[in-house]
Amino acid sequence: MILTLNATRNLFFTGKGGVGKTSMACATAVQLAESGSRVLLVSTDPASNLHDVLATKIENTPTEIGGVPNLHAMNIDPAESAKQYRERMVAPYRGVLPDAAVASMEEQLSGSCTLEIAAFDEFSRLLGDDSATSQYDHVIFDTAPTGHTLRLLTLPSAWTGFMETNTTGTSCLGPLAGLQDQQRLYRQSVEALSDSAKTTLVLVTRPEVSALREAGRTSEELQQLGVQNQRLIVNGVFSARSDDDEFAAAMESRCQQALKSMPPQIAALPRTNVPLLPAGLMGIEALKQIGHSNVAGEGSKPKETSSCDATSDGDDSLAQITVGLDSLIDQVAASGHGVLMTMGKGGVGKTTVAAAIAVGLADRGHEVLLSTTDPAAHLATTLASDKLPNLTVSRIDPAQETEDYTAEVMATAGADLDEQGRDLLLEDLRSPCTEEIAVFRAFARAVANGKDRFVVLDTAPTGHTILLLDSALAYHREVSRQSSQMPESVEQLLPRLRDPEFARLLIVTLPEATPVHEATQLQKDLERAEITPFGWVVNQSFLPLTVTDPILKQRQQNERPYIREANELSSQRMVVLPWQKQSPTGLDCLRRVAGETSPANE
Repeated sequence: MILTLNATRNLFFTGKGGVGKTSMACATAVQLAESGSRVLLVSTDPASNLHDVLATKIENTPTEIGGVPNLHAMNIDPAESAKQYRERMVAPYRGVLPDAAVASMEEQLSGSCTLEIAAFDEFSRLLGDDSATSQYDHVIFDTAPTGHTLRLLTLPSAWTGFMETNTTGTSCLGPLAGLQDQQRLYRQSVEALSDSAKTTLVLVTRPEVSALREAGRTSEELQQLGVQNQRLIVNGVFSARSDDDEFAAAMESRCQQALKSMPPQIAALPRTNVPLLPAGLMGIEALKQIGHSNVAGEGSKPKETSSCDATSDGDDSLAQITVGLDSLIDQVAASGHGVLMTMGKGGVGKTTVAAAIAVGLADRGHEVLLSTTDPAAHLATTLASDKLPNLTVSRIDPAQETEDYTAEVMATAGADLDEQGRDLLLEDLRSPCTEEIAVFRAFARAVANGKDRFVVLDTAPTGHTILLLDSALAYHREVSRQSSQMPESVEQLLPRLRDPEFARLLIVTLPEATPVHEATQLQKDLERAEITPFGWVVNQSFLPLTVTDPILKQRQQNERPYIREANELSSQRMVVLPWQKQSPTGLDCLRRVAGETSPANE
């Protein structure tokens, strides 16, 4: 693998969920250890599957990996770290502040920002303190900090008394309050990340347009922060092995087109193409083979694999799964009005599913408003130009909403702060949760329209954001003893989202381990917010298709346990959408996405 050539001491792997970060980190670790280097592999993923990939039970201290004498691995549990961190921050105020205020603090410290900083707190010792890992030649991190976290930790005002006096209640400032003792170690960690002689950042992505764009944005942001030594792994590059498989031919074509349109900021990086594998990358022997035949920018043909029957594994629990959205749309349409939201991680197809449902409802004669946050807005443009009767398309611009919200907060909460305090507040407002809250306010306005029509939203707030709003409203009522100042759309938003007859939330995922596990956590977050998802949509599945390519046939079989898991979690209200040969834009393509109800094994 290209990463084992002149590898730096520290290697950070980053990328969206499901792109293969863990597999690529493990393959690099195994191959470096095989070459004689002493290697420590560290995962900060709350849902780490290091033990599956390495076939070894991994502890929270360095664990020897059987079959690879020079390799140790460990799991850092950021969720547990964040829990302890949260309690240290909140405990002094229990019994002092009103219960509503304490609940608000707890929820503010439950977001992704707290989790990420807690993880950085854990692995900063391994990165910034050379003596902590002096027995190793290489330290490999499965998951890297975002640009937002690095900016936040390098602000001088983050280490002043500002945190002790700030009362604005913003959602991501709290995590820094207890980290002043870590200032020196954090500074050393950030410096190590920016030192090209010590550290390499490895961007892992898929050969898909949206994934490559995301990798490009990440690369550019981190380069601006001084993280210059970057490499790219494109995981899952597909080459058809069957001449008569129309789906294999289409998949190879889409893959090559995506690679040709790669953003310039990552196109110039040293690159390894890893072929799409027929099965998950598990076990030491499989890890040893990854990337050996690749050179920068070049892929290789996958090895021939034995075919299998993708519709029979001795379990008929999936024999009658629902393929297509028709039956689900019928259930939604029966209510005559309301709100439907699609939820899920980036890249799973939320926008496509939302648009297909909106078209289906409009085809049934209902008035529908489709509100999309699609950055490219091509779905909105395509649907608007097709002029489907009963369907109105609008676009929520996350950038504009965030800009407006930031200006509002700076003009109010930031008005009386000094320059350092305003710098820290402004950086806090660059966090992902700020965009989510800003878009959430726009959603509140859109949701109110569901009283007399259908409103379909292509992105929904997470359980954390819902609870954050809930705790903020509770605190506001506690302080002001009135709610008349709150907009009606915001005041009624939570009751509406919690009303299963009015709001229906669909979880969208892919038939793979990481997306399903992340969707599982999303469902738990929603349940914390007293919301039960309406159902699950498993997108881009090969299980319903007739394929002859050996790679695709094996992938059909490998999808089954994840589809079964999703079916159980969805309380049996789950639909599967087949992988599409064409990018799903335009009315005809969206109608094909919706499909028809049929057994998966026909």
